[in-house]
Amino acid sequence: MAERIEQRLEDRIPELEQLERVGLFTRKEIRAVLRKASALEYKIQRRALRKEDFINYIQYEVNLLELIKKRRARIGYSFKKDEIEHSILHRVHSLFNRATGKWKDDVQLWLSHVAFCKQWNAKHQLSKVFSTMLAIHSNKPALWIMAAKWEMETRLSSESARHLFLRALRFHPECPRLYQEYFRMELMHAEKQRKEKKEFEQAKMDLGEFNYSEEILDGEMARIVYRDASQKIKGVEFQLAVLSIAKLFDFTQDLQKEILESLQSRYADDPLTWDYMARRELELGSLQPTEHTTKQKKVSEMAQTEERCCAVFDEAVRAVPTEDMWKCYITFCLQRYNRKTNSEELKRKRLERTLSVFSKAHESSLLPEALYKQWLQLLLDSSLSEKAVEVAEAATRHFSQSVEMWQMRLQVLIQLKRDDVTQCFEEAIKHVKSKGTLPLWTLWVEWSEGTNSKDDTEALYQRSLHATTPAESVTMKEMYLDWTYRNGGYKKVKRLFTSLCENRPFSLDFFRKMIQIEKEQECCKMLHLREYYERALREFGSTNTDLWLDYIQEELSHPKGKPENCGSIHWRAMKMLQGDLVEDFVSKYTLLQTGHL
Repeated sequence: MAERIEQRLEDRIPELEQLERVGLFTRKEIRAVLRKASALEYKIQRRALRKEDFINYIQYEVNLLELIKKRRARIGYSFKKDEIEHSILHRVHSLFNRATGKWKDDVQLWLSHVAFCKQWNAKHQLSKVFSTMLAIHSNKPALWIMAAKWEMETRLSSESARHLFLRALRFHPECPRLYQEYFRMELMHAEKQRKEKKEFEQAKMDLGEFNYSEEILDGEMARIVYRDASQKIKGVEFQLAVLSIAKLFDFTQDLQKEILESLQSRYADDPLTWDYMARRELELGSLQPTEHTTKQKKVSEMAQTEERCCAVFDEAVRAVPTEDMWKCYITFCLQRYNRKTNSEELKRKRLERTLSVFSKAHESSLLPEALYKQWLQLLLDSSLSEKAVEVAEAATRHFSQSVEMWQMRLQVLIQLKRDDVTQCFEEAIKHVKSKGTLPLWTLWVEWSEGTNSKDDTEALYQRSLHATTPAESVTMKEMYLDWTYRNGGYKKVKRLFTSLCENRPFSLDFFRKMIQIEKEQECCKMLHLREYYERALREFGSTNTDLWLDYIQEELSHPKGKPENCGSIHWRAMKMLQGDLVEDFVSKYTLLQTGHL
């Protein structure tokens, strides 16, 4: 092994001598490079190889290349690149080849080699890398696409890119992304040939030796790809994706027409088809000439265009009366309403249209639950409070088991300061199952704190502890403790804490809150703090290291603390903590002793 390493280091000597001779590196730096290279070589020659050693070696060589590049720029020296950089590049490629040969499944390693080849313009080497990588990772469409794009965009080889896509489709015959990128590549190839032909014609050159097929120039290859893909890949999303690609090229009108006809005939019942057809009216409207038109006329034209879109949507909800279809219609209306405009008339029309569509969807019982919230917010923003109350009530009738719907209705009533808030809370609790009602109880007690008497609020807190599930009651205990301290003082909160401790479960914050309350008192008693810490440790002592450390710190820093207790607390912690937490506790305890925590 030592002989092999010595040989590799000797192979470096010519390039290092050149670096010193041309003034890019000093003799001291050359020695440092040799020492570092020797250490790295030993690491990658041992029997138990580690991936990190190869990565570190490669990174060192790349950094060396970058340093040489900067120094060349600084002194303005650009010769001897074959003797210096070429040798280093060859070594990096060898390291990558060894690493990817050893860890073939590591895609990130392959991609790093690809990125390195691109950065240093190693086209010949990159072709080899792609070839080897795709032979091993043929199950990853993204890698095929990357290789084909490189062939097309960097090497300008449409034939090689097409060959790669065809190979990829043999492995992935139903991959939408592959077909989309293959379709795009054929259109790019056609556009490239069209530009070449146009330039030759402008230069009045004889095209006899160049064979420009009219079918290829018109995108016939892309049409073949599309037709083949349509037979294998179902779904409107693929059709729309291909159509959006075709729109990027100005010679694909016939192809776009074919895709559109296929879309309408094969997916007439899909909401996305209708959504596209409606929004297409906006595109058609934007294509009209807008020169020499007044602002008023522009507003009028925009209003007419939006009316045409809505006419298509109206036809759509009659043809496909589903929640998804109404959702598309409402989403469109909301997007148009949220667009900025200086025309108050246009904004008013958009608002009226949006509210009308919401109402129609609701009347059809096809308004999705998630959209009721947006409808209510729109009504409140438009100062239509009575309508908002009416809609909120209808929403809870339609989705009587939904906590979100009741929460939304209650928030509307609270915001409008209505008298029937309590009645609505009672109705909500009656309809919704106990599990998941925590948001309703927290909202109720928060509202009660600012509206009702202290006795009513306390009774509500007590009721919530029994009405919620044990896991949810934890949050209510924390809120109850906090409210009692703010409104009843220390003695009352201490009595409440003792009472609540009789019923599990608890949260760590519940105990920390009580500890914090004790610390805020003028006469903070260590006896009480010990009680709270001991109670907390009984519940969380096996899973929380910070609690033990805080307890120890309290004994050390409190005027009435007993530092001699720290040893027994430490011993108990070591016994109770589980797994890796013991090591974590020991390291933190050491930091605490040295004053670094």
